[in-house]
Amino acid sequence: MSDGDDKYWYNSETGQVEFGMISPSADRVGPFDTAAEAARAPEVLKERSRAWAEEEAVEQGWDAKGQGAE
Repeated sequence: MSDGDDKYWYNSETGQVEFGMISPSADRVGPFDTAAEAARAPEVLKERSRAWAEEEAVEQGWDAKGQGAE
């Protein structure tokens, strides 16, 4: 058994939490230690995406409205 088989995953296609690597990798988000953490996967993805976008904007010299510094 691999480590992922002993973890929880969020299936982005069905919206269900799964124990072990049941679904195809393209549909799985994780791994997570608990079912509750896996259930929060959509929120976590949004938070991380927002943070990455903000970091990239700063690196590129963009302001909060997506406009370059003048």
